Parts: sequence; C-alpha cells; structure tokens
Amino acid sequence: MNPDTASHPQDFKTPNAAKVVKVTRHELPVHCPREGESLWNSHPRVYIPVEENGGRAICIYCGTVYELVD
Repeated sequence: MNPDTASHPQDFKTPNAAKVVKVTRHELPVHCPREGESLWNSHPRVYIPVEENGGRAICIYCGTVYELVD
C-alpha cells in the first residue's frame, strides 16, 4: 500500500472517474491523472496536449477526454 494514500483514502477521488474533463486555459498545462486522484492505482502522469489538438485530446492510458472550454 502507498503510505501517502492508505491512511486517508476518503480524501481522494476515484482515479479517472470522469471520462470527459473540461479544462480552462488557466488550468494548462493539464495532466492525467489530475490532482486529488489517488495515483497508486492509476497510470503514470502524462501531459495532455489539449491546446495542440484543436481544444480536445485523449489520454493514451485511460481514454479520458480533455476539452478546452475557453
């Protein structure tokens, strides 16, 4: 078990629970998984090139779609 998450599992969201994540320019650069998700049972952090792909990009590991809303 990860000692950083095992003692407070209620403080973390389910990893990659949302399949579409709307992000603003203020949040860039965006990565998956996002802050507040328990990384121990997810995938390696990858940066999502949402600006470079017309405002929409997909995580290569989990399939979560990231959409730029502004």
